[in-house]
Amino acid sequence: MFELPVEPRLRRVVADNLGVALGDLTPEVSLTDDLAADSLDVLELALVLEEEFGFTVPERVLSDVRTYGDLVRATAMLARERRAEARGTRAVAFFRARVIAADGRGTLERSGWLTPYTLEEIAKHAQRAGSLWLEVAPRDDGPGLSAVWKQCARLAARGISVNFRLVDEAAPRWHGATEHAA
Repeated sequence: MFELPVEPRLRRVVADNLGVALGDLTPEVSLTDDLAADSLDVLELALVLEEEFGFTVPERVLSDVRTYGDLVRATAMLARERRAEARGTRAVAFFRARVIAADGRGTLERSGWLTPYTLEEIAKHAQRAGSLWLEVAPRDDGPGLSAVWKQCARLAARGISVNFRLVDEAAPRWHGATEHAA
């Protein structure tokens, strides 16, 4: 299903549905300002993308899409999630992670679907940096959260400061005073 790269297929779908030329779709072009797509156009586009690519475009993802580049990144992320699900490495939650260097000068922030592979990547960065803030919005079935807890416990056992927090899936946000250290 995903033999072709996401972007060329996406470009064709967006151009057809918004009635614009393929060349008009540059990463920085605003869907609403430059291409005059209203919220209904964007919602209809999401439905067509769901049909074309075979995955649901969650409202929380769609609400962050402003430009064609944002749409490409969101679609690629959802396609990766779909492939991971097909391989049996399904995401356990939506996450936001902040890895902070020991000297406090460097920060790496990531968000997206938390898969076992992504969790390993975050753990490697946290080991080098020494500090991790992790917010997780579990899926309804939440079966993989034990792996997240185990990884956080392993990092904490190595002397890495781990701050972990469960949040509502709708809108994970950083709240400095309410994190819980692992």
